[in-house]
Amino acid sequence: MATIKDIAGQAGVSMATVSRVLNYDPTLSVSDETRKRILEIAQELNYRTPRERNGGASANGGSKETRRIGLMNWYTDQEEMLDPYYLAIRLGIERECFKHQFELVKMYKHSTGESIDWNGEPPDGVIAIGRFESQDLDCFPLNLDAVVFVDSSPDDERYDSVVFDMGHAVRGALNYLQALGHTRIGYIGGHNDQYSRTTRDERELAFGEWCKTHDLYEPSHVFMGSNWYPEDGYQMMKKALESSSRPTAFLVQNDSMAIGALRALHEADIKVPEEISIIGFNDIAMAEFIQPPLTTIKVHMEYMGETAVELIAERLLSKRNIAKKVVLPTKLIERGSCSILDNS
Repeated sequence: MATIKDIAGQAGVSMATVSRVLNYDPTLSVSDETRKRILEIAQELNYRTPRERNGGASANGGSKETRRIGLMNWYTDQEEMLDPYYLAIRLGIERECFKHQFELVKMYKHSTGESIDWNGEPPDGVIAIGRFESQDLDCFPLNLDAVVFVDSSPDDERYDSVVFDMGHAVRGALNYLQALGHTRIGYIGGHNDQYSRTTRDERELAFGEWCKTHDLYEPSHVFMGSNWYPEDGYQMMKKALESSSRPTAFLVQNDSMAIGALRALHEADIKVPEEISIIGFNDIAMAEFIQPPLTTIKVHMEYMGETAVELIAERLLSKRNIAKKVVLPTKLIERGSCSILDNS
């Protein structure tokens, strides 16, 4: 039987750190990469906490049936580390599953997008993270309604989902830039290819709609990479700087890309925010520590994961058969990467 000592040895950390990670100690200061490594090693070794080894006893001394929840992530582990957005959602799911004493198992979608590896017996429910569409629903068993989608909602009538209002968030950010005096506003984003198809992000669509409504849309101010990572933001900003009528402000699809864009601006000796203002998206942990600190739209990523587990628990325990869609709020976090446009 695997022990905390075994996990600590493989992870290269102390036993105390392993214990605090596995017990989801909120006061522990450890990197997302280390936390992810510990949790994955524990899962590989089939580690069980003392409470789980004792049969999942409830607080009142009775027994509690262990529910098996499948976790399906749209992205690979490498992609997850490049963009911490989905990592944060997954950590929220894992923490809440621990509280409910749910067994969490990974599920894998084939590269063809046609079926799912169940990694053993079919689970009692599934949490699917990522940009799933209606055509992906054929991968899920017809008799399984206990499915919660996080960050997409392919079937509002049948399945629960947890999303945020991207359109509202984008409009708020653009209104903010306009109030600072910016009228040449650019967009940096990416078209993500998954399972032989390209997914178009709602942020890009909302950006175009707002700019057209305000008679500010300029197609040459939209720069789209092939992915959503720092390197893509870096390359797209370098391309944007080649324009003779470059924007004075940019909305960037996520913070990872914004960090890459800031590096390109720094290399070009362009001051932020004096010459160009930048707004990111998600408010990842690094956003407030870069230079300048990144103005961004805060998305409650870990709470999205926690809410997904609450929904699936309700489905399983109360036998609810009506789908729920939870739309969480966002918030513009003002830091140092935006300023009033100086027209002098």
